[in-house]
Amino acid sequence: MLGLTARRLGARAAAAAAAAAAAHGRLFAAQRAALSSLVYVETKGADGGFDEGALSAITAARALAGPVTAVVAGTGAAAAAKAVAAVEGVAKVVVAQDAAYDHALPETTASLLKALQAKEAATHVFAPHSAAGKNVLPRLAALLDAQQISDVVAVESEDTFVRPVYAGNAIATVKSSDPVKIVTVRTAAFPAAPASGAAPAPEEPAPPVDAAPLSSWLGEDVAKSDRPDLASAKRVVSGGRAVKSAEGFKVIYDLADKIGAGVGASRAAVDAGYCDNSLQVGQTGRIVAPELYIAIGISGAIQHLAGMKDSKVIVAINKDADAPIFQIADYGLVGDLFAIVPELTEKI
Repeated sequence: MLGLTARRLGARAAAAAAAAAAAHGRLFAAQRAALSSLVYVETKGADGGFDEGALSAITAARALAGPVTAVVAGTGAAAAAKAVAAVEGVAKVVVAQDAAYDHALPETTASLLKALQAKEAATHVFAPHSAAGKNVLPRLAALLDAQQISDVVAVESEDTFVRPVYAGNAIATVKSSDPVKIVTVRTAAFPAAPASGAAPAPEEPAPPVDAAPLSSWLGEDVAKSDRPDLASAKRVVSGGRAVKSAEGFKVIYDLADKIGAGVGASRAAVDAGYCDNSLQVGQTGRIVAPELYIAIGISGAIQHLAGMKDSKVIVAINKDADAPIFQIADYGLVGDLFAIVPELTEKI
């Protein structure tokens, strides 16, 4: 009799556990079905150009189960939206065709994203970890009383993300309990979402937002170049302090032009005035991960390594055989850069 009762109790417990597991599964499925993401796309001028780093942010957003809505804002939003609507994984494009959103002023753009987050009931907001993303999303996080998760290199789940800390010397896995996750994405860590062959995603106009800017755009000094953009170049040639002068930096430009590469620099070279600060690679500059990175006259300070150590192949040229750059280089050449680099350029 006791054995029969025990078996009945065991069967009931098993049935209760199975029912609880099924209920948990349904709840988890419902939560995943409720996921949705906004991706901020910064426009570049009135001709339909946009920051292609947003394509990497779209890839990060697609790691979640919910639909992805791209928010295209600025004077060229209508033209840029046509290209963004064709990107694989974009379910909808919200078009904010208004000069008020040019140059990613945080007051107006963050107010727009806040209104759209409420309208779309978005659980996540993504942007590239660019100057615009770092300008707008912190204000949005404050408006939503959420803590921003910055410079993400992997998305593990809807609430768990991976990001580098201590100049990339450690990798932290962080879990957020905020109802809305505000995320900036390291573009070098995610491939650009490709254009799909399917029908373009539907477009709809953004709602009007009343947000008086507290700042105004005065102007910019843009360095024009026919070379590939540093952030998206498949090859990068960088020069350091050992180049010695702005005139000496010509050997860097010559090699880069010969192999169709973008040009980078260490902070020491930028601070010395050898080149424009837009070329700086490192912790306080651009983060790059090209297929080929050639470091010329760069010793390999930890701040510089943080910006390029994820490159697929690293080549170092330095006269100091003990330079730290050789510890991470796939190929190293010890010698005078002013003798080696011109010869290399000539023989390619």
